Amino acid sequence: MAVSELAGLFQGDLPMGSPMVTGDPLLDGPLLWAPLIVVAIKVLVIFVLGLVGTMFMVWFERKVVAGMQNRVGPNKAGPFGILQTLADGIKLFFKEDLLPDRADRFVFRLAPFLAFVPAFLVWSVIPLGGDYSGGRDGIVTILGQQTRVQLADPPIGILLVLAMSSIAVYGIMLAGWSSGSKYPLLGSVRASAQMISYEAALGLSLAAVLVTSGTLSTSGIVASQTTLGSWNLVTTGFIPFIVFLIAATAELNRPPFDLVEAEQELVGGFNTEYSSLRFALFFLAEFMNTITMSAIVVTLFLGGPRPPAIGNTALTIPLIPGALEGTIWFVLKLLVFLYFYVWLRATLPRLRYDQLMNLGWKVLIPISLGWFLLLAAIRVGDSNGWNVIAVVVIALVSLGLGYLLFTAALRVSSRQRDREGAMY
Repeated sequence: MAVSELAGLFQGDLPMGSPMVTGDPLLDGPLLWAPLIVVAIKVLVIFVLGLVGTMFMVWFERKVVAGMQNRVGPNKAGPFGILQTLADGIKLFFKEDLLPDRADRFVFRLAPFLAFVPAFLVWSVIPLGGDYSGGRDGIVTILGQQTRVQLADPPIGILLVLAMSSIAVYGIMLAGWSSGSKYPLLGSVRASAQMISYEAALGLSLAAVLVTSGTLSTSGIVASQTTLGSWNLVTTGFIPFIVFLIAATAELNRPPFDLVEAEQELVGGFNTEYSSLRFALFFLAEFMNTITMSAIVVTLFLGGPRPPAIGNTALTIPLIPGALEGTIWFVLKLLVFLYFYVWLRATLPRLRYDQLMNLGWKVLIPISLGWFLLLAAIRVGDSNGWNVIAVVVIALVSLGLGYLLFTAALRVSSRQRDREGAMY
């Protein structure tokens, strides 16, 4: 495939009628007081919603797991125990802040922020709502200023998501390394290997979305998903969605991929030596990342805050203003994935580490790479007027041969290991 053809995959060769209006009109003119106040309001709302959403997620997970396992769950602090997370935060605030003698003091203090801050920054490029009625493409009016319901809309917004996901790895890795203890170090080594392995599958499944959407802007990705049939869940063929969901679960260190915190093996994993507010930052980052990744899945595959639509008929919520309706749809879609993650935690046992790595390298990466090449071939064939059926058949035959060669190589490697026996 020529380099020019690959470049054309991301230059907006979308089907006719796909609105691709991106960028925030708030920043088109001079930055006077009104635009600056709107930006300040957005920052404040995202910060407050991030903290409140994390508190809700902790309570939500406890209550749902308690219901699944026929237990009571939190029910004392506040109505339905909804203030239990606040009580836990107050308790952590007053606990002693420990610093191990053998710890690298600067890195030990820095690591929690490297895990916590990226979780917040990702929210800056996620569309949290908008008015999509009457062809408004998510534009709302705040203090007389037209803007989008997201803090920033850079043309490479989805790359910022990947960058922040990579930076979060350093927080966990450096936390275990700087603790000066063996079990946290083992947890951080596991974390680095696990996240790097599943980052590849995550990126390849994301690349499939970029091929179909033709843009790196998060608002542009949402704008391209006008109807149920144009949701990237459908246009990419479901496979990238499944791979992305599994890889995201591993990136989040959520069960059944929580090998970095395996209590029966590592005492408590990378954060064993942490206490008080520093432990609270890791605790907040873990649950906030769950909400953040669910929001990314909704944005990439389920139309973000767009209401479901079939043709020109959109499913609207009666008596709800258009500007608020997008946020309601976004929250409803988000709750589906939050429940899904809690369901996994309450249902599946933890994998062994060899099973974890085999799933990433031998299953998810080959599947996501093969599917991305198939979508790219279809896109290039469509751009050049080739016969789509012939392109699909040739691509599937090539992928089938590649799969046979791959499995044959794995069998040869397995027989060779059996002959040589264990090295240690």
